[in-house]
Amino acid sequence: MDQKQITVVIVGMGFGKEFIPIYQSHPNIKAVGICTRNRQTIEELAAKFNLDRDLCFENFEDVPLREDVDAIHIVTPVPEHAKMTLASLNANKHTACTIPMAMTVEDCQAIVEAKRKAGKVYMMMETALYTREFLYGLELAESGQLGRIQFVRGSHIQDMSMEGWAEYWKGYPPMLNGTHAISPLLRINNTKAESVVCHGSGRLSEDLASRYNSPFAVETATFTLKNSDVVAEATRSLFDVVRQYRESYDVYGTKMSFEWEQLQDEEHVIFDGGENARRINVPDTDDLLIEPIKHFTKREKIDDPNHVSFLQGAGHGGSHPHLVQEFVAAIIEGRDSAVDAALAANYTCAGICAHESAMNNGKRIAIPDFELQEVPAQVEA
Repeated sequence: MDQKQITVVIVGMGFGKEFIPIYQSHPNIKAVGICTRNRQTIEELAAKFNLDRDLCFENFEDVPLREDVDAIHIVTPVPEHAKMTLASLNANKHTACTIPMAMTVEDCQAIVEAKRKAGKVYMMMETALYTREFLYGLELAESGQLGRIQFVRGSHIQDMSMEGWAEYWKGYPPMLNGTHAISPLLRINNTKAESVVCHGSGRLSEDLASRYNSPFAVETATFTLKNSDVVAEATRSLFDVVRQYRESYDVYGTKMSFEWEQLQDEEHVIFDGGENARRINVPDTDDLLIEPIKHFTKREKIDDPNHVSFLQGAGHGGSHPHLVQEFVAAIIEGRDSAVDAALAANYTCAGICAHESAMNNGKRIAIPDFELQEVPAQVEA
């Protein structure tokens, strides 16, 4: 393993704090810093994880200015993602950001360009692509066990009216941040979204609908995929729909199909011919990780989860150490990450364009191909 050492600062200490011990355990990490506006949180976490106080920040603006910071990992509220990502890349920092990449097509385009100019690693930290459930299905696909994929479907349904969510979430248009439901469908087909038709269903309460001028309780989209005859379907709802939390994907093939469990911890289902069906316990994915961080896939490693989307599936399906491993490896190896800027922009804009379609009575919307904007360049380590 390359012995290069890097310093990373994590911005946002909601579930962002869960990444502190993972980074600290990684052999290529020199130091871990944090950034949060809450001074008490800084004091508590600095003491708990023995952090260098010189790498603990209250103001994000100070972080990109530091020459001793190599990488910035953004885990902040959605409206701040584009601004912070651009500030980080424009300061020539390797940059990771939780989903979504941005809230507009224009901001996604700006990030793609900033990444190209910086020549640094960018990674959208999409947990749905590294859950034990998705990695299991991806192995079925890549090993040929599914046969030819014929159809994929995803959903992300949760009740965000519960306490603990920031004010900006109220009335948030369902598909505007649809990457959890969309990205697994695209990745398992090893392609990108090309166009979308989306329909809204139901009506939000007037108070919620007025916040984003978006009336729909549910949005359901169908995507055409680049160089594929498969159509992908994704559904998302956040308010005024009663259902247990579900962040799922289903994939149907000529030899085998996989369906996500209906209820949490009920077990997923494999169909392998005729009327055959069997429930399965999806195995953990620690064997895919380097030794020092593999134990972070376990349920008992969760520290104080503060909302159901994190608690469900044991910390986003055990995805966090996979995200860290890929981000750090891309930096050390001088290559693009697995969810680089152009790909992240497609995943994100698939949802943005889906919402646009829903607001225009199901008009088909072409999704930009951001690969065409990039000139291949060696990533600086």
